[in-house]
Amino acid sequence: MAAPLVDFTDTKTAFEHQSDSELKHAHRLFSMMNKSWLVKMSAPLGLTALKLGLPIKGIVRNTIFKQFVGGRDLSEAETTIHNLAKFNALTILDYGAEAKSTEEEFDQTKEEFLRAIQFADAHDSVPVITIKLTGLGHKKLLEKLDANEQLDKIEEIQVENMQRRLDEVCSVASQNRVGVFIDAEESWMQDAIDQLVDEMMAKYNTSRVVVYNTYQFYRHDRLEYLKASHKAALEGGYMIGAKIVRGAYMDKERARAEEHNYPSPIQVDKAATDHDYNAAIDYCLEHYETISLCNATHNAASCMHMVNEIERRGLLRNHIHLNFCQLYGMSDHLTFNLAKAGYNAAKYVPYGPVSDVMPYLIRRAQENSSVTGDMSRELSLIDQEVKRRKADSRR
Repeated sequence: MAAPLVDFTDTKTAFEHQSDSELKHAHRLFSMMNKSWLVKMSAPLGLTALKLGLPIKGIVRNTIFKQFVGGRDLSEAETTIHNLAKFNALTILDYGAEAKSTEEEFDQTKEEFLRAIQFADAHDSVPVITIKLTGLGHKKLLEKLDANEQLDKIEEIQVENMQRRLDEVCSVASQNRVGVFIDAEESWMQDAIDQLVDEMMAKYNTSRVVVYNTYQFYRHDRLEYLKASHKAALEGGYMIGAKIVRGAYMDKERARAEEHNYPSPIQVDKAATDHDYNAAIDYCLEHYETISLCNATHNAASCMHMVNEIERRGLLRNHIHLNFCQLYGMSDHLTFNLAKAGYNAAKYVPYGPVSDVMPYLIRRAQENSSVTGDMSRELSLIDQEVKRRKADSRR
């Protein structure tokens, strides 16, 4: 049997960027996160402690923050970015602040996105930044737009402000030749987001792909929507950017569908999700000249599927439209082995003050607890590398 094109079991390559002490730190952290009862108990306590002003920021910064966040600001994140670049890993820059609530805060977030674009322009290993529309406008507005509800005069002005902020971000990104990933949200506001993103793609993706929508394949309608997006782009004379993910709101989506008595948008099972996800990879590769794909997954099988298809189709491994990415601090066996093999592999690198990125950190702990098996996988890989290094040191 022929050897795989990329060896995801190669822990030497996966953890080459980490010192022995950093590896031990990761081992301790993932060991704790592997205890789902501990994650369930500590997550709300952490948020409460922050709200009460208790002195826990130092503890957070030296534990979970250190593992999953690039730094408290761009200058701190720069060290992380340079370290990734040494091992041919790219960076997708993610200002980690979550949904805001005032027009002033939305303007401040927009300015931070613009600073991130200027930073990316100055760093060859940072081709893309990622943004959330809920950082530029009210979540409730997106929900009302999605439901075609009547807006009052103030809300109409707020929608115009949100559109203006988004357009400014995309315009500056286009001028600086930096990509923009626009994150997906829950289904009850996603149609409104899709419409705004389509407008930006039509405006800025005519000569190169700047703007990317995010397609969540835990939804059973997304494969057809991806194809429809591409068809509309071809008819409109522009290209699409497609960041594909499995998704993160499954339980919430099912619960809301049941509560409001409408059909669930969620796939019937994981096999259906996996099928549509890999079919989306195939479709994007088939049309790679007019679709820029980012395969954003921690699923090794989907990464290997894309690797095999790139090779089978005779495509360039490092074509600008063929990309992989994983979250910083996780799935190093995918990112660094893909990068070493010559593929465009990136880390999603969040940055921001501890208090701002706490919701992100709690999600990382909750979504990737031992229930999903992700922590067990990470721990197993680190164990293998620790043993390998010990064996090497005895030789």
